Amino acid sequence: MPGPLVSLKVLDFSTLLPGPYASMVLADLGAEVLRVESPTRPDMVRHFPPSDGTTSAAHAQLNRNKRSLALDLKKPESPEIVQRLVADYDIVLEQFRPGVMDRLKVGYEELRQHNPALIYCAITGYGQSGPLRDRAGHDINYLALSGVSDASRRCGEAPVPWGIQVADVAGGAHHAVMAILAAEVHRQQSGEGQYLDVSMTDAVFAMQALSGASALSGGTPPAAESWQLNGGSLYDFYETQDGRWMSVGSLEPQFLQRLLAVLEIEPPPGLAPHDAESQKVLKSAIRKRFLERSQKEWCVLFGQVDACVEPMLSFDEALEQPQLNSRELVVEVPDAKGTTRKQLASPLRFSQTPPHYRHTGSAVGEHTIEVLSELGYSDEKIQDFLKDGAAHQSS
Repeated sequence: MPGPLVSLKVLDFSTLLPGPYASMVLADLGAEVLRVESPTRPDMVRHFPPSDGTTSAAHAQLNRNKRSLALDLKKPESPEIVQRLVADYDIVLEQFRPGVMDRLKVGYEELRQHNPALIYCAITGYGQSGPLRDRAGHDINYLALSGVSDASRRCGEAPVPWGIQVADVAGGAHHAVMAILAAEVHRQQSGEGQYLDVSMTDAVFAMQALSGASALSGGTPPAAESWQLNGGSLYDFYETQDGRWMSVGSLEPQFLQRLLAVLEIEPPPGLAPHDAESQKVLKSAIRKRFLERSQKEWCVLFGQVDACVEPMLSFDEALEQPQLNSRELVVEVPDAKGTTRKQLASPLRFSQTPPHYRHTGSAVGEHTIEVLSELGYSDEKIQDFLKDGAAHQSS
């Protein structure tokens, strides 16, 4: 069965992580995605180690199921090619700073003249308005400015870079996919296209749904170890005898009761989820108990107890963890060599239209001639594009 998004056709001008991750999600679910890449300024992810000698593993995953058209958008012939494309590929995804696509004559106002139903999604660090709109940034900057990093550390200790790019993926990629699909539903109902402004900083700021709502209602603003879910309660990590860690999320009464029973701890007087002093007393007792056994021993004791207590694992250990392993989160994807590569699977499950993995990421311009031919350009005209550098075909 084809994927659920088989009717969508996306022109993807993005590089690095947020945009390519978003278009990977769409492509895995059946959308036809065409990457429009610069032949002179390759996506940095193509050089991200490790590589099999020709292709970066990260690039091969992020750009699977997509074709590649290499265009130099600064050449005068290129805007016409893009304008032809939007008659068919009626969703555009881009990740340039505000105004760049306009200067290249392929911005929203220009392209919608050629397709009034165009859905145009721009992912940026700070959005299309505001004093920082033109400023460069990365995931770490967006998390810092939004207040998320400050509330995600220990009191008096330095913040640390996160192990995944939360602002890029959860903030940028996932919100872009949601916006595109919502705009597509609207277009199906009304025939209208529209411009989508996705700011990664906006998104991670808005993701503070619990702590932010409390602060805006007169509660304590989010800060390090200041509330239930960021270390201000027993909800936390605890070191074991062998230097490993256990995660404890036993917030509800029934889970707390089971946690304390396994640890053989009496609850302190006046224990309450929002009482800081009683939580400190309890956490101190929990820390001492976890230090008395190894992680493996605690896993055995909690293995048959439903108490929201699990071990902290490395990536390699997570691969072998029975639950994750049973969910088939690693797949074999065909590559250009006729072999396959192991890649992280889509986490989405559909009973009728499952994700498909057609091929790994393509070389820059691998499908240039094919795409230009589909647009109706003659062989002679295509050769002219290649000779003057407007287009490029990978060797």
